[in-house]
Amino acid sequence: MNKVLVAQNAPAAVGPYCHGMQCGNTVYTSGQLGLDPATGDFPAGGVEAQATQALKNLGEVLAAAGMGFADVVKTTVFLANMSDFAAINSIYAEFFGDNKPARSCVAVKELPKGGLFEIEAIAVK
Repeated sequence: MNKVLVAQNAPAAVGPYCHGMQCGNTVYTSGQLGLDPATGDFPAGGVEAQATQALKNLGEVLAAAGMGFADVVKTTVFLANMSDFAAINSIYAEFFGDNKPARSCVAVKELPKGGLFEIEAIAVK
C-alpha cells in the first residue's frame, strides 16, 4: 500500500505534489529546494546555504517515513550552475557520512522559485 508522506518540518510543496511516497520499504521523495520552512524563502548565503537547507528538508521527509540518510540508495542533484559542483560536494558529504548512495548531478536552466540547488532521493529500509 502506498503512503503519502507529509513532513511537518519541511516547506510546503510549491506545486500539486507531496513531499514523498512510501511504497512498502521504499521511499521516493519529491525534489527538495533550500527553502526555509518557517519563512518559505531561501536563506542568505548562496548555493551553500541553499544546499544545506535542502538537505535538512530532505532529512525531514525521510524522517516522516521513519528513515534517514543512511537509508538513501540514490539521489539526483539539480544545480542551476555546474560550477557549484565542488562547493556542494562537501556539504552533501556532511549529511551522508559513510553512506555514499548512487548519485546523478545535472545542470538545469532554471529551478522553481529561482533556486540554485535541488535534491531528490530514493531510500530503502
